[in-house]
Parts: sequence; C-alpha cells; structure tokens
Amino acid sequence: MADTITAIYENGVLRPLGPLSLEDGETVELQVLQSVSEWEEKKQLERAVHAMVAQGLMRLPPKYGQVDSEFLVRREQIRRQRMATLGPISGKPLSETIIEERGSW
Repeated sequence: MADTITAIYENGVLRPLGPLSLEDGETVELQVLQSVSEWEEKKQLERAVHAMVAQGLMRLPPKYGQVDSEFLVRREQIRRQRMATLGPISGKPLSETIIEERGSW
C-alpha cells in the first residue's frame, strides 16, 4: 500500500492530519517532503513549461494582442493554393457591376 498523507511535525513527532489504514505496531517507510506553497508550485510549473518549450516538446499559444507569424504565413500559403485552384475569374469586376446597377447620382 502506498499512501500520501499530510502530517504536522510537533514536539519531535509527526502527527497525521487524518486516519491511516495501519494496524498497531506495523512498520512503515517514510519519505518526508516539505509542503510547497501555491506560489512555489506555480513557479515550478512555469519553469517546467519553459523547459519543455525550450526543448521543442511544447508550443505556447501567442499572448493576447501578439501575432503568430508562422500561423499567418501558413494561412497565406493556403489562401494562395486555393486561389490557384480556382483560376482566373471571368467577367467584369464586382465594383463595376455595382456602379452600373446604381445608376447616375
């Protein structure tokens, strides 16, 4: 059985904060880890994410207001491919048709 429990160290004794599924006299092995504050936990997570980005294992989305230039380049390439597939459009430009339909002012 492997459980992670929370305990308080008081007067030289570790006191569990909850019940344990142990019998009296049972021998256990302990690994003592200090509790990490929420702020320290966020910093550790941030460092881990940045390490993964640096190794190319992860890519972060652009921050609000920033432009992802790689995305824009890919989008422009796709647009050009689609335009090449369509080919030239015959007839008058739409603006000329609208002006003709509108008539004289």
